[in-house]
Amino acid sequence: MTETLEILRKKLRFRAWHRGTKESDLMMGGFADAHLEELGAEDLAHFSALLDEQDLDVYGWVIGRDPVPEAHRTRVMSMLQAFDFTVEGLR
Repeated sequence: MTETLEILRKKLRFRAWHRGTKESDLMMGGFADAHLEELGAEDLAHFSALLDEQDLDVYGWVIGRDPVPEAHRTRVMSMLQAFDFTVEGLR
């Protein structure tokens, strides 16, 4: 049985807000709150794959410090890179 997109979004939102560091929580959780509802199944799968990666790796890719691996060069990564995940941006 496949889960509905609504259930998947809830699971991804929880995972995004429980990363292990406050910085990662703000980046991924803030993005999830702002964009999960507009993402379709393919984009949700890409976001889920990013949540499987190490926080420091994802952070490096998002801020442009490190090159993004081919597997993560997706629309979701572009959206993350454009997202203002600072505390001011989340207000």
